[in-house]
Amino acid sequence: MPPSDAELRSVLEAARTIAIVGISDKPDRDSNEVARYLISQGYRIVPVNPALAEVLGERSFPSIAAIPPGVAVDIADIFRRSDQVGPIVDEALARRVPTVWMQLGVENAEAAARARRAGATVVENLCIMAQHRRLRLPPVSPS
Repeated sequence: MPPSDAELRSVLEAARTIAIVGISDKPDRDSNEVARYLISQGYRIVPVNPALAEVLGERSFPSIAAIPPGVAVDIADIFRRSDQVGPIVDEALARRVPTVWMQLGVENAEAAARARRAGATVVENLCIMAQHRRLRLPPVSPS
Protein backbone atom coordinates (compact mmCIF):
# COMPACT_ATOMS: atom_id res chain seq x y z
CA MET A 1 0.00 0.00 0.00
CA PRO A 2 1.51 3.34 -1.00
CA PRO A 3 2.18 5.97 1.66
CA SER A 4 -0.55 8.54 2.26
CA ASP A 5 -0.03 12.20 1.46
CA ALA A 6 0.37 12.80 5.21
CA GLU A 7 3.16 10.19 5.35
CA LEU A 8 4.88 11.62 2.28
CA ARG A 9 4.61 15.12 3.73
CA SER A 10 6.08 13.93 7.03
CA VAL A 11 9.03 12.20 5.32
CA LEU A 12 9.82 15.19 3.10
CA GLU A 13 9.46 17.74 5.91
CA ALA A 14 11.70 15.76 8.28
CA ALA A 15 14.45 15.07 5.74
CA ARG A 16 17.52 17.23 5.31
CA THR A 17 19.99 14.93 3.51
CA ILE A 18 19.09 12.70 0.56
CA ALA A 19 21.42 10.14 -1.01
CA ILE A 20 20.77 10.03 -4.76
CA VAL A 21 21.68 6.45 -5.71
CA GLY A 22 22.44 6.11 -9.41
CA ILE A 23 22.83 9.84 -10.02
CA SER A 24 24.11 10.89 -13.43
CA ASP A 25 26.36 13.83 -14.18
CA LYS A 26 24.38 14.44 -17.39
CA PRO A 27 21.96 17.39 -16.90
CA ASP A 28 19.31 15.83 -19.16
CA ARG A 29 18.98 12.68 -17.02
CA ASP A 30 16.12 12.44 -14.53
CA SER A 31 18.43 11.72 -11.59
CA ASN A 32 20.40 14.90 -12.24
CA GLU A 33 17.27 17.02 -12.69
CA VAL A 34 15.75 15.67 -9.48
CA ALA A 35 18.99 16.27 -7.56
CA ARG A 36 19.15 19.87 -8.81
CA TYR A 37 15.53 20.40 -7.78
CA LEU A 38 16.16 18.99 -4.31
CA ILE A 39 19.17 21.28 -3.87
CA SER A 40 17.01 24.24 -4.93
CA GLN A 41 14.57 23.26 -2.19
CA GLY A 42 17.23 23.35 0.51
CA TYR A 43 18.07 19.66 0.78
CA ARG A 44 21.64 18.42 0.91
CA ILE A 45 22.26 15.71 -1.65
CA VAL A 46 24.84 12.96 -1.39
CA PRO A 47 25.60 11.53 -4.84
CA VAL A 48 26.06 7.76 -5.03
CA ASN A 49 27.61 6.50 -8.26
CA PRO A 50 30.85 4.46 -8.38
CA ALA A 51 31.71 5.87 -11.82
CA LEU A 52 31.75 9.52 -10.71
CA ALA A 53 34.07 11.45 -8.39
CA GLU A 54 31.82 14.51 -8.10
CA VAL A 55 28.35 15.60 -9.19
CA LEU A 56 26.75 19.03 -8.80
CA GLY A 57 29.67 20.18 -6.66
CA GLU A 58 29.31 17.29 -4.20
CA ARG A 59 31.67 14.37 -3.73
CA SER A 60 30.20 11.15 -5.10
CA PHE A 61 30.47 7.87 -3.23
CA PRO A 62 30.56 4.38 -4.77
CA SER A 63 27.81 3.08 -2.47
CA ILE A 64 25.64 4.02 0.49
CA ALA A 65 28.01 2.01 2.69
CA ALA A 66 30.91 4.26 1.57
CA ILE A 67 29.22 7.46 2.77
CA PRO A 68 31.11 8.56 5.92
CA PRO A 69 29.35 7.57 9.17
CA GLY A 70 29.19 11.22 10.25
CA VAL A 71 26.86 12.03 7.33
CA ALA A 72 23.29 11.35 8.41
CA VAL A 73 21.21 10.21 5.43
CA ASP A 74 17.46 10.70 5.81
CA ILE A 75 16.31 9.29 2.46
CA ALA A 76 17.94 6.86 0.04
CA ASP A 77 16.45 7.93 -3.31
CA ILE A 78 17.07 5.09 -5.77
CA PHE A 79 17.48 5.60 -9.53
CA ARG A 80 18.41 2.02 -10.45
CA ARG A 81 16.63 -0.82 -12.20
CA SER A 82 14.16 -2.66 -10.02
CA ASP A 83 16.25 -5.86 -10.13
CA GLN A 84 19.25 -3.96 -8.68
CA VAL A 85 17.42 -2.48 -5.68
CA GLY A 86 17.94 -5.31 -3.16
CA PRO A 87 21.59 -4.69 -2.22
CA ILE A 88 21.02 -0.91 -2.17
CA VAL A 89 18.13 -1.31 0.27
CA ASP A 90 20.26 -3.62 2.42
CA GLU A 91 23.02 -0.98 2.59
CA ALA A 92 20.45 1.68 3.51
CA LEU A 93 19.06 -0.54 6.28
CA ALA A 94 22.57 -1.26 7.60
CA ARG A 95 23.05 2.53 7.89
CA ARG A 96 19.61 2.91 9.48
CA VAL A 97 18.39 5.24 6.74
CA PRO A 98 14.78 5.89 7.80
CA THR A 99 13.28 6.14 4.29
CA VAL A 100 13.90 4.12 1.15
CA TRP A 101 12.44 5.90 -1.87
CA MET A 102 12.31 4.08 -5.22
CA GLN A 103 11.86 6.51 -8.09
CA LEU A 104 9.17 6.35 -10.75
CA GLY A 105 9.31 2.96 -12.49
CA VAL A 106 11.34 1.35 -9.69
CA GLU A 107 9.66 -1.32 -7.59
CA ASN A 108 10.97 -4.34 -5.72
CA ALA A 109 8.44 -6.06 -3.46
CA GLU A 110 11.02 -8.26 -1.73
CA ALA A 111 13.37 -5.37 -0.88
CA ALA A 112 10.43 -3.18 0.14
CA ALA A 113 9.15 -5.89 2.50
CA ARG A 114 12.62 -6.25 4.09
CA ALA A 115 12.80 -2.48 4.57
CA ARG A 116 9.33 -2.31 6.13
CA ARG A 117 10.16 -5.20 8.48
CA ALA A 118 13.25 -3.24 9.55
CA GLY A 119 11.06 -0.25 10.37
CA ALA A 120 11.89 1.94 7.36
CA THR A 121 9.35 3.97 5.45
CA VAL A 122 9.17 2.71 1.88
CA VAL A 123 8.05 4.61 -1.21
CA GLU A 124 7.94 2.79 -4.54
CA ASN A 125 7.30 3.96 -8.09
CA LEU A 126 6.99 7.67 -7.25
CA CYS A 127 9.16 10.62 -8.21
CA ILE A 128 10.35 12.52 -5.13
CA MET A 129 10.44 15.80 -7.09
CA ALA A 130 6.91 15.36 -8.43
CA GLN A 131 5.59 14.51 -4.95
CA HIS A 132 7.37 17.47 -3.36
CA ARG A 133 5.82 19.78 -5.96
CA ARG A 134 2.37 18.16 -5.76
CA LEU A 135 2.27 18.53 -1.99
CA ARG A 136 3.39 22.16 -2.39
CA LEU A 137 5.99 21.84 0.32
CA PRO A 138 8.12 24.86 1.15
CA PRO A 139 11.91 24.67 0.93
CA VAL A 140 13.49 23.02 3.98
CA SER A 141 15.03 25.23 6.61
CA PRO A 142 18.71 24.82 7.38
CA SER A 143 19.18 22.75 10.52
